[in-house]
Amino acid sequence: MPNSQPHSHLNTLKRFYWRNRRLPSRAELARLCGFKSKNAAQYWIRRWCEQGVLRADTGGRLRPGDKLFALKVLGTVEAGWPSPAEEEMVDTISLDDWLITNKQSSFMLTVSGDSMIDAGIHPGDTVILDRSRLPKHGDVVVAEIDHDWTIKFYEKRGRDIVLQPANRRFKTLVPKEELRVAGVVTAVIRKYHR
Repeated sequence: MPNSQPHSHLNTLKRFYWRNRRLPSRAELARLCGFKSKNAAQYWIRRWCEQGVLRADTGGRLRPGDKLFALKVLGTVEAGWPSPAEEEMVDTISLDDWLITNKQSSFMLTVSGDSMIDAGIHPGDTVILDRSRLPKHGDVVVAEIDHDWTIKFYEKRGRDIVLQPANRRFKTLVPKEELRVAGVVTAVIRKYHR
């Protein structure tokens, strides 16, 4: 049973994927990892599929699994006074698993404009929306109001539904004709470096 250097083999697999934008064949994996046979490559493929690192489609072709690019969770960091910290691996997590509850009904949009800036949603941020969620009072939604699209707080005021910005420079939007919610925002992503 091939058991040597599991992290090294996984790193080799990831490097190949990023360089070639595809996963290696069994023969390529055997060659890349220095295995003497394809059986050793098959052993790792089977193990990685069990762990969720890889998955096979209906035709048997390998695809990246949810755990292939999972990130290490190293604990917590103090946001108040500085304190000594030890790096300790607590877990690994896939950002997809952490940010997206319902993959089939989720999608992403890039934010433009600053009407939600006081809610921490800035121009250039990416929001993840779930179209299967029913909006509740206080949810951030992307909605079409009188034929224009926007991102705002969803608020119930008596029998009425209004869209409330998170910036004093913008007015509350009250639908005159129609209001259609496309999805409830479940996460906001901001990249600081590209």
